[in-house]
Amino acid sequence: MNCDWVKANITLYVYDELADDSRYELEQHVARCGGCAAELETMRAFRKTMSAAPQLEPTPNLLAASRMRLQEALETAEQQRGWRLLDPMAWLRQMKFSPALAAVLLIIGFAGGIGTAWRIVPRGGSTIASGGGMAPAEASIAGIREITQLPGSDQVEIKYDTTVPRKLEGSLNDRRIQQLLLFAARNNYNPGVRQNSVDLLSQRPDEAHIRQTLESSLLYDTNPGVRLKALESLAPYVTEDTRVRDAMLQALQNDTNPGVRAEAIHFLGPVRADGSVRRVLRKLASEDRSEFIQQQASRMLASLPEID
Repeated sequence: MNCDWVKANITLYVYDELADDSRYELEQHVARCGGCAAELETMRAFRKTMSAAPQLEPTPNLLAASRMRLQEALETAEQQRGWRLLDPMAWLRQMKFSPALAAVLLIIGFAGGIGTAWRIVPRGGSTIASGGGMAPAEASIAGIREITQLPGSDQVEIKYDTTVPRKLEGSLNDRRIQQLLLFAARNNYNPGVRQNSVDLLSQRPDEAHIRQTLESSLLYDTNPGVRLKALESLAPYVTEDTRVRDAMLQALQNDTNPGVRAEAIHFLGPVRADGSVRRVLRKLASEDRSEFIQQQASRMLASLPEID
């Protein structure tokens, strides 16, 4: 073990994220290396200083944006990583340095051997695994598999994964259904499922937490179809909700999809006299990269009365 390896892993050591055997080797090296010992003391002091600082909770929008960026990175990861999962020696090497991974594999194997019991509640209620009537916590949801609205009703069927696939059926007014829809809109790896969830949530955009999720989907989702659906859902609230208006202005200026931008400027028409909207329109009319957006912005500005 050399000094470069120790310095690269000191942060993991200080935050108790290093495997036991590696911890032992690092400690042995630090005991006989003055430079690495000083580096370790510096990192410990840094952790102490950071621990004393107040911890701020991330905003829902920041959390949603971070999850979606992570999701996009995972979707575009190299395919060869998937083949490594089929290599038993790679798993064994990983387990050697990660006791937590070994524990997870044991838990999954144990859970896979447990039968799943189901119960059906009366009409108007929900069908859910017998683990309880409450919707699962987000931390226990592996992903949303499928969302279907039953024909001729407001009943929604959602199939989601925990350690085993499960299914929940209920009305759009059911808080458990809404919780799963919100989770799917923010986190699911499948853009088709995200679009279905946003489509269903758009039937309840008058609720603040749902509207906030639609705003996040408009600004941060990686799929233009999902962003467009969120934009359409928010359009009726552009005149009364300044947060919706600001989200549309951001989409108009920054979205990479021409169709989303064209719809955004169209939906901002009713509030074109607003000061913030007028400023953005002036900027777009003079310097936007899209000739269509320039023309639309100029046309909207020409329809406004002059301000002295």
